[in-house]
Amino acid sequence: MTRKIQTTLQILFLALFLFLLAKGKVQIWMFVFLGSALAGLFFGRFYCGWVCPMNTVMRFETWLKKKLHIKSLATPAWLTKPWVRIVILVSFLGLAALGIVGQKPLPVLPALFFLGIGLTLFFPELLWHRHLCPYGTILSLPGRLSKKKMTIEASACVNCGACARVCPTATIRKPEGGKHQIDPAECLVCRKCVDVCKFDAISYR
Repeated sequence: MTRKIQTTLQILFLALFLFLLAKGKVQIWMFVFLGSALAGLFFGRFYCGWVCPMNTVMRFETWLKKKLHIKSLATPAWLTKPWVRIVILVSFLGLAALGIVGQKPLPVLPALFFLGIGLTLFFPELLWHRHLCPYGTILSLPGRLSKKKMTIEASACVNCGACARVCPTATIRKPEGGKHQIDPAECLVCRKCVDVCKFDAISYR
């Protein structure tokens, strides 16, 4: 039931984004994002896993590539450097501010939308989620401070690693001598880990 609700919301928000894009009013989407960023202090990065139109399309791309047995290219090492993420965030904020000051919004949101989708045609979606997306960089702070988050119950975890293998942001790690843990700053609350855990060790609480 939860998966059906999630999928329905993703489709509805994607339709809303495309409608705003077609009407030339896509800047209104920033209110959706800002509201989600504030709510992220309580619910984590649910925007990424339940609302983000880019993620919705990327999940379909990943599913289609798997069905067609299309392998992603290796991610260039330089794109995973921390400075790349910072440069993209500063550029995003700068262009957004420039549009506000000039009273003529620049097509920053559409550009990001198509850039993310285009890159995921060739590379794993991890590249965008973890290293490039400025939305994700912004949301990592409220995600880290969130009241609710995806949590692995240590007593139920058997360290099979199934959750880590499906995580689109590679945020599930196993510390030496410990049980798998989820970093809330990078977790998309997409619940893929819940779907594959056979021991009911993962919950949102």
